[in-house]
Amino acid sequence: MIKRIYIDNYKCFVNFELRLHELTLLVGRNGAGKTSVLDALYALRRLLEGTSRVTDRDIFPPSSRTRWQDRAVQVFETDVELNGDEFVYRMEVEQDPVERRARINLEALTGNGGPLFRFERGKVQLYRDDHSEGPEFLADWTESALARVVEMDKNARLTRFLRFMRDTVVCRLNPPAFAAEADDEDQTLARDGTNFVRFYRHLLQERQHLNAEYVQAMKEVLDGLRGFRLERVGAETRALVGVFGEADEPWEYRFSELSDGQRALIVLYALTFLTVGQGRVLLIDEPFNYVGLREIQPWLITLADACGSAFPQAVLCSHHPEAIDYLGADRGILLYRDGVGPARVEPLAEGLEKPTGDGPLKLSQLMARGWER
Repeated sequence: MIKRIYIDNYKCFVNFELRLHELTLLVGRNGAGKTSVLDALYALRRLLEGTSRVTDRDIFPPSSRTRWQDRAVQVFETDVELNGDEFVYRMEVEQDPVERRARINLEALTGNGGPLFRFERGKVQLYRDDHSEGPEFLADWTESALARVVEMDKNARLTRFLRFMRDTVVCRLNPPAFAAEADDEDQTLARDGTNFVRFYRHLLQERQHLNAEYVQAMKEVLDGLRGFRLERVGAETRALVGVFGEADEPWEYRFSELSDGQRALIVLYALTFLTVGQGRVLLIDEPFNYVGLREIQPWLITLADACGSAFPQAVLCSHHPEAIDYLGADRGILLYRDGVGPARVEPLAEGLEKPTGDGPLKLSQLMARGWER
């Protein structure tokens, strides 16, 4: 799981540190930095996949520097625990606002306190699992050098960290934009979930034994559902179809014909049932934008029961009262800013004891009145 995130000189973050649990709910007013936490982790994941460069506009553009500071270097650090090993990953990005470009000055990974990888100003030093020095080579300053390391027997720890970060799911679902067909498989869900059918095809290949449990859970959520199938609509293309009705008189709806809320639920439950045992961390921004009120708590219960066992960790960002009242007291972290200053954090439960003349209030009601701090 991701235990700690440190961010400096990025958007509203200055010397910002966030510690996460197996299940964490990030709450706060608009502009407090909840989505920006996920933005930073998503950018790091893209870099470690080897699919992006720091010069890309959606990774770390010069405009992502903290506006009220005049520093060129941005720092990103994350602590990860994997099978008893403690990893610390650090990246320092130098921005050139005049040339409007960025480069990586430093990229380093340690395991259990010892070095596993270090890239500094164009030069890479690799280390073996026992922390002894390995080969050196030169690398491009605009991309993650760690992402280019070839898997070998002597760097199993480094490889395990890379796989973990690449498998992390960071998304904010946009059901109206979901594609209904897939001509191939994707191992990773897109940020907006548009490639879900491709992702589902991949999960079915890898997790077919879990599909029956997933479909059974969906039957309890979607009235009249009998199951799903991937219909052939081309040589390699498949369309996701939901089958409804009685066994002797079924009718079918393509994925694009279902409501936005139904499609959102299909994705949310797929993430909780079909990623079991893969070690994927789920980071979901506003999961309930399209979901009906009565469907929220059942999914939250399913998620809470699965975290730490079926899959290692989930982080949600949400304003929804149901999420705040169900998770906030034990697992809520409040992000806040004083005016337009830097983002800060504190346990949400610190606002629970606010005295009122109206008797006990739910945590969501305290937040609605601005009494969470």
